[in-house]
Amino acid sequence: MRATAFSVGQPAPWFHCRTQLRERFCFDTIAGRYVVLCFFGSAADPAATEILDSIQAHRQRFDDAQVCFFGVSVDPDDETLKRVESSIPGIRFIWDFDRSVSQLYGALQPDGSIRQMTYVLDPALRVLAIVPIETAIENHVPSLVRYLDKLPAPVAPHAATPHAPVLVVPRIFEPSLCKALISYYDERGGEESGFMTEQSGKTVHIKDHSHKKRRDCVIEDEVLAKACSLRITNRLLPELQKAFQFNATRMERYLVSCYNSEEGGYFRPHRDNTTKGTAHRRFAVSLFLNSGEYDGGFLRFPEYGKGLYSAPTGGAVVFSCSLLHEATSVTQGRRYMFLPFLYDEAASAIREENLSFIQR
Repeated sequence: MRATAFSVGQPAPWFHCRTQLRERFCFDTIAGRYVVLCFFGSAADPAATEILDSIQAHRQRFDDAQVCFFGVSVDPDDETLKRVESSIPGIRFIWDFDRSVSQLYGALQPDGSIRQMTYVLDPALRVLAIVPIETAIENHVPSLVRYLDKLPAPVAPHAATPHAPVLVVPRIFEPSLCKALISYYDERGGEESGFMTEQSGKTVHIKDHSHKKRRDCVIEDEVLAKACSLRITNRLLPELQKAFQFNATRMERYLVSCYNSEEGGYFRPHRDNTTKGTAHRRFAVSLFLNSGEYDGGFLRFPEYGKGLYSAPTGGAVVFSCSLLHEATSVTQGRRYMFLPFLYDEAASAIREENLSFIQR
């Protein structure tokens, strides 16, 4: 399954439209299950007919509990001639006769025709895959179903337990970028990392092994830094805005960090904005570059219990810099991380005002 119009991890655009069942349907209300969004153009098209017949042949796969299917038609005759029929649960059709939804999703070509394609969205309505409907039409839906079968099942309903107010977002960096960042670190090595504290009214950088053991490598390669920034902007910031209504416009630090079990890598409980030199920081991002390749190395938020937090490779845990948090010890292997801070224009003004308090 390959991405084309959008990249994997980007949020799918929200929209309002008319469907076969509703005069005004809010697309964002279907979150919570996997979504198959198929831009087939017209049901009179032979390729579209084969696709829709195959969807019906796999009818049991679309149950609304785990997966739902939305077909997008741009042909008014599909409605008037009743060429397609919604089937609840799981199968619905969108009337996109003005082609606005098709344009939003990159399916509208310059000549006005429809580039037939199928999107797969995750339960948060982020792009998992985009599959063009091209040759071997008969394989399109079977391969789609095989892909759906491999996806993790949504967690069953359960009683919520106390947890920290953090956001866990997968698929921010793709595996190839994670590997490139790790290689960048390994080629250059890391310098011992300290932390900021207040001394005599100044923000100073100190090192204390009883509090922190970590090595950092600043990313000086502009191409690599830009790749990181672009993905944070396109894939993470929309989720931050949705969850916390915070519009991050600036990012501090481009660095790869390594917690090495040979040194007992850890960072004891701390907050990230307690000095004048760090007061501008609003959200911290812990982006995991090699999950599963080490033991230990969790995030913990003591104010909210003993829960341990992590993310898949390329995924991030995002949280307010005001929260007390720690990186637990890595007991085996090396834990590589990308660790920026996010802030906005108002916080940027605070940063400028406080520059004089930072000891150089």
